[in-house]
Amino acid sequence: YADTSAWSYHIDDEYYDELARVGALLREDWPACGIGEVVEAQGFLAREARLIDDGRFNDWLALFSDDCLYWVPVSAGGGDPRREVSHAFDDCRRLTDRVYWLRTGLAFSQIPASRTRRVIGNVETTSDPVSGARLVRSNFVVHEFRAGVTKIYAGWYGHMLVPAEDDWRIKLKQVNLLDSDQMHENLTLVF
Repeated sequence: YADTSAWSYHIDDEYYDELARVGALLREDWPACGIGEVVEAQGFLAREARLIDDGRFNDWLALFSDDCLYWVPVSAGGGDPRREVSHAFDDCRRLTDRVYWLRTGLAFSQIPASRTRRVIGNVETTSDPVSGARLVRSNFVVHEFRAGVTKIYAGWYGHMLVPAEDDWRIKLKQVNLLDSDQMHENLTLVF
């Protein structure tokens, strides 16, 4: 097998530039959208949340496109991952590794495994004027219980969804924690 540790299959300067463009769109004001678009987006986000909360990580992973990015920035609202650290910056290969690692039951930071429930609201959606992809922005609260300790995380999601033959696929999931720039003991759970 080739050693792929030194490079990513698709993250290069062009990809970073596209990420900056989409990140800026996710922070802009959007025009009001139709109720049908909001309901469709809410349904997708609710299904994604249920899969994570039920520990169905392989099914959750299947919601992502092959050129996806799962990003939890440290800077409020995004920042530039070329110049700043991130809590998570996972392309499809790394996200697959993360899911495999969680599924082994041997991840020390997840013994015992976290139990989570999330609430998602204030869903907004628009189309990306360049790619035509669906952009979805929403607020979230995640309740985590692990090893006798309850933690609460809040923030907003930015999703870029691309059409697939049977549904949507997540090309980008940006998790913007309200306290992203503060100390976090164990961020091994999936947001």
